[in-house]
Amino acid sequence: MTSDTPQREPFLLTLGRHALLLAFVAISLWPVLDVLAISLRPGNRLRTTEFELFPRDATLASYRALFTEQPFLRWLGNSLLVSTAVTVTGVALASISGYAFSRFKFVGRQTMMVSILTTQMFPATMLLLPLYLMIAKLGLVNTFVGLVLFYVATALPFCVWQMKGFYDTIPHSLEEAARIDGCSPWNAFTKVVLPLAAPGLVITALFSFMSAWSEYLIAAQVLQDRELFTLPLGLKSFQSSMSTQWGLYAAASLLVSIPVVILFMLLSRYLVSGLTLGSVKE
Repeated sequence: MTSDTPQREPFLLTLGRHALLLAFVAISLWPVLDVLAISLRPGNRLRTTEFELFPRDATLASYRALFTEQPFLRWLGNSLLVSTAVTVTGVALASISGYAFSRFKFVGRQTMMVSILTTQMFPATMLLLPLYLMIAKLGLVNTFVGLVLFYVATALPFCVWQMKGFYDTIPHSLEEAARIDGCSPWNAFTKVVLPLAAPGLVITALFSFMSAWSEYLIAAQVLQDRELFTLPLGLKSFQSSMSTQWGLYAAASLLVSIPVVILFMLLSRYLVSGLTLGSVKE
């Protein structure tokens, strides 16, 4: 007679697994803690190689300087504006385009899908010159509109292909049932399909937001006015050919990560696939 009680794994194996995980956590946190320590150091100790989480004579002078001597809040507002616009535009276009590729058959569909996939084989910097010329022709250089168009154009192919894949996993029978119940095609899409595609929408939103939030190269080409700088351009201004303001750099780097962490925490509960499991009975 066999017992159904599961056997516990050896204590040393459990201890070793936890020790390994803690080691990886320490390796991941080390750079962040180092940046925190640099942001708290007094100005005369920025170049020290000692690692102290809370340095002697720790000060918040670098953080105060960001808000009183630098236009950090303006840069933050600019980045939030651009990233939000890119996220909303990218999610709206990708959700509709991906649905069209997933559900409808039309002339050129396969060619367009292959073209979208092919564009992901090349770095976005290859599009820098042609897109810049297009924006210059439209008179959108040194404007947020031009920057948003640039970001949406580079992020949209991946988002469309991703949403198409999520729609493919949603059974057609759900939409057919909604149509039988009197829903229009648009209502069936917005009330049935979109809620089930929530994980795809969340990933698309995060990808669109991050592609604009931390991007530097394109913003450096489109924006020249310091008042229009986004956070990556603002942080780069702390570095010059002769010296680098490491205290401001470190403090700003930590503050820049806060909106991303908040966004991920708010959306993390939606990052669960398999919402359609059990929605259709055999």
